[in-house]
Amino acid sequence: MDHAHSFLRRRTLCAFGAAALSAPFGAPLHAQPRFPERPISLLVPFGPGGIADLTARAVAEVMATSLKQPVVVENRPSAGSIVASQAVATARPDGHTLLLMSNGNAVSVGLFRKLPYDTLKAFAPVSTLGYFDIGIFAAGSGRFGTLREALAYAKANPGKLNVGTVAVGSTQHLAAKLFETVAGLDVLVVPYKGSPAVLAALRGGEIDIAFEVVGPMVGQVSAGVVKALAVSSDRRNPALPEVPTVQQAGVAGYNVASWNAIAAPAGTPPEVVAQLNRAVREAVAAPAVQEKMARLGMRLQSSTPAELQGLLGSEIQRWGEVIRAAKIEPE
Repeated sequence: MDHAHSFLRRRTLCAFGAAALSAPFGAPLHAQPRFPERPISLLVPFGPGGIADLTARAVAEVMATSLKQPVVVENRPSAGSIVASQAVATARPDGHTLLLMSNGNAVSVGLFRKLPYDTLKAFAPVSTLGYFDIGIFAAGSGRFGTLREALAYAKANPGKLNVGTVAVGSTQHLAAKLFETVAGLDVLVVPYKGSPAVLAALRGGEIDIAFEVVGPMVGQVSAGVVKALAVSSDRRNPALPEVPTVQQAGVAGYNVASWNAIAAPAGTPPEVVAQLNRAVREAVAAPAVQEKMARLGMRLQSSTPAELQGLLGSEIQRWGEVIRAAKIEPE
């Protein structure tokens, strides 16, 4: 009996081996597509030079090394991050098309009557990248040296203070609208296409103050080109330790912070999401990336996909309440 079993076992193994050899060369018996098998596109819903773009490029460089494929950053700016987000939401869910997600995605749920995708269901979260503050800036040669001075002018001259931000629906734009409401002001909020355009308008005297992410403005502050009047969150920013918060400058209850993350299309295989998550964590922890982003006042922090999904849900709720309280009509 043992001999018979042994003989049958040998016959089976030989047959299996022959079948394997007769399979096309290099084709595994259960083909799993290799990931990544081609360059990865990382779509950024903002123009070049802003914090989202700078973060995406710093992280993409390290991700490309660990994934052994280029990670190509594509800028697709639009109101509410809709163009880039829709492109990723409708892309093939194989991990080769990614979105630089931000709280702009959470904001746009309350800011637009109808989005072409369900923000909570259209994406497979990968990881957060980090958190950062928005600052209020004036031109170095401008008339305002402090936020209190700008507030006093705005109160005495309704509708005369020109406030610059990037695109409608961006966190900067909403932060300015919220500031107007919380401070009880009537100001003119002027949206521009990107951060460089906001800076040019500030330097050229087209606007009096600007709401912009702290990071890219730190160098301008050091050079004396602009003055930092305040930062938006409830704590001072390490990149500008001398600058007060908006609350410290006299606007009680004002607190805005921002974040960036990476997401894939919904339906991306869990093992691909896990591989992307490892690559993001590695990139966020890389000393060169840490050093570069710290100089821009950003607090880098990766997460699990579940943590990012939780953050997105809570931010949609929080910004929805902010938009309703500020009486901003959905577009």
